Amino acid sequence: MFSWLTANLGTILIVLVLTLIVVGIIVKLRKDKKKGKSSCGAGCAHCAMRGACHQK
Repeated sequence: MFSWLTANLGTILIVLVLTLIVVGIIVKLRKDKKKGKSSCGAGCAHCAMRGACHQK
């Protein structure tokens, strides 16, 4: 078991770093959504979701 861990240490570390990055992104998106922020630039003239995003 220990030899397997040492042989794959680089891969394990990369997976852990990538997982932390993805979790951080998800947490930030959820916080922004709760604050009412969005990634939308409000230039909806050519957006496919213009009817659902900013309803008047």
